[in-house]
Amino acid sequence: MVKFSILIAHYNNYDYFKECYHSILKQTFSDYEIILVDDYSSYDSYQKIVELTKDNTKVKIFRNKENKGVGYTKRRCAEMASGEICGFVDPDDAITENALQVSIENHTKDSVVTYSKFHLCDSELKPVRIFQHSRAVKNGKRDFFNVFLEANHFFTFKKEAYDKTIGINPELTSAVDQDLYLKLYEMGKFKFINIPLYYYRLHEKGVSQESSKKGKLNQNWQKVILDTAKRRNIQSLYKENINRIENLPEFILKNQNTLFKRILRKLN
Repeated sequence: MVKFSILIAHYNNYDYFKECYHSILKQTFSDYEIILVDDYSSYDSYQKIVELTKDNTKVKIFRNKENKGVGYTKRRCAEMASGEICGFVDPDDAITENALQVSIENHTKDSVVTYSKFHLCDSELKPVRIFQHSRAVKNGKRDFFNVFLEANHFFTFKKEAYDKTIGINPELTSAVDQDLYLKLYEMGKFKFINIPLYYYRLHEKGVSQESSKKGKLNQNWQKVILDTAKRRNIQSLYKENINRIENLPEFILKNQNTLFKRILRKLN
């Protein structure tokens, strides 16, 4: 039987984590472990999580010796996992009761990843709408950079495929999921699940939502795409040298969002 590793990178998020944790406890699939790496949260936040989960043998908690950032912490989560299939759940989010079951059922011999639609929720985790850009992507495309965010939550991957990559960049403070997605895209096929399996909480302190961090997010996403292009031996995009493009995400988005290409995406 397949074992699932639920990966949680935690930093001072205890109040939100309670809902995340309870959504995991409700899973219809029971053969899982929770790998939680705490990024040197306040002692109070860390101890509350230890207390909350102390009687659950499925939970394995690790703590960084100093605050290292989300890239380092998520990389460590993946390294500690023992399941054949893994999936990150952010501590301020939650998953549907059948998230693990449906994800596992959709993994095939040929696929390395499954990903689904997801609910965008308010700060109380009440669904507001379904994220509109989630859709199936074509596999094996050299110029796929996920700039439309088609591949997103709930994202699960085979551990053996991850181990063939160089792993999550530990220096990233944002765009960490995009780094993971693009590295795994190079390892094999993605499978889209056309139902929502994830609750994504919109709130001011989210890593990708905090306005004060938008500049750094853009820098990190630039680095992720540049590193991806180098791994794929791509020296130019749309007749432009990649090293001379100041905003790669925006440049690729513009060039892949022509009317003709939008029609092709809709047909596919």
